Amino acid sequence: MALTPTRPIKVWDLPLRLTKWSFVGLVAAMWYTAENSLWWWHTRLGMVLFALLVFRIIWGFTGTRTARFAAFVRSPATVWAYLRGKETGFTIGHNPLGGFAVLALIGVMLAQVTMGLFAGDPYDGATGPLNSLVGVMTADTITDWHEDFLWVVLGMAGLHIIAVSIYSFIRLDDLIGPMITGNREEPASVDGIEAVPRGRAAVSFAIAVGLAAWVWLGAPPLG
Repeated sequence: MALTPTRPIKVWDLPLRLTKWSFVGLVAAMWYTAENSLWWWHTRLGMVLFALLVFRIIWGFTGTRTARFAAFVRSPATVWAYLRGKETGFTIGHNPLGGFAVLALIGVMLAQVTMGLFAGDPYDGATGPLNSLVGVMTADTITDWHEDFLWVVLGMAGLHIIAVSIYSFIRLDDLIGPMITGNREEPASVDGIEAVPRGRAAVSFAIAVGLAAWVWLGAPPLG
């Protein structure tokens, strides 16, 4: 039986890979700084995470083919069909189940960061930049949610790592390597992604940083 010829192609762009691995490091750092009451670092790293989440959402509409939500967000029926081994039209990028996991991770991280913006106690010297926009009792409640919800974020991240490891072991399909290098072996008939649109990447990043800076300043009225 003849082997299908393959060649290395680009499947993940650099902005996507940098963002993904930054999420890994930042979630770990957020946990460490919270556990050790390093609030100066905690709040600032939280704003970095907020900016990267905003960038990832924007990049989900303006990025390369495999970065766009339209390429991997599928209906529950499609995810179920993929789990049963049926053809779903998936070629490269996130498979239908992986796409669902990406949305879930972005969602829980965004929820956690948003709560952190309002959380804190000014008498302890640790507050989010939007803490003054809510009452003391509301801030206390959000702070409790923020502390407890961190375990949801860590649980989702751990589940994602376990799922990727199991998938790689059972299917003998390396998912981690391509997320580091951006490349993977695919049949010669499969095309890789397009070059990174640098202008759109720069604008997307500028918008994300600008929004994060505005929030950091307490979301003052514009104009």
